[in-house]
Amino acid sequence: MNRMLMTALFAAAVLLIKAPLPSAAAMELSSPALKNGGAIPSQYARPAAGGHNISIPLKWTGAPEGTKSFALSIVDQHPVARKWAHWMVINIPPDVSALSEGASGKNMPPGSIEIRNSFGEAGYGGPQPPKGTGPHAYVITIYSLKDAGLDLKPNATLADFQNAIKAKTLDEASLTGFFEQ
Repeated sequence: MNRMLMTALFAAAVLLIKAPLPSAAAMELSSPALKNGGAIPSQYARPAAGGHNISIPLKWTGAPEGTKSFALSIVDQHPVARKWAHWMVINIPPDVSALSEGASGKNMPPGSIEIRNSFGEAGYGGPQPPKGTGPHAYVITIYSLKDAGLDLKPNATLADFQNAIKAKTLDEASLTGFFEQ
């Protein structure tokens, strides 16, 4: 091989070694029903708040390699609500990347388990903030987990849920919607 060709190959190899590796895409969570930081449409609220208690449609992308299941939570962060859990789901299969509108209780992915919410019901419980308390921030979070399934009782609390996923989370993505009466 001539010296010029060897020099060019060596230079190309050095550039390849020093080139930054493409980074993995971070997880993203979205909903066709609301924008991050926007208002939650009233149909997703509980009947007492003018809605139909239909679970919000969600879609996520960018799950890291090694994801064996997903978990989901919707938590009202307003001080009056004291981290009120509106929806907690575990054991969502790793090949699932969306939940359709109204999926709770009717069309959940096989193997998924809906944990009791702070209303005392299994499944989705839409917004119903006390009147006059201003806008409440509902943080919707999808968690990518390195375990195929969590062993939580159906009446687990939000603290139980958070403790169960703490050491098992590979990545997470959130979306915040606001609702007030």
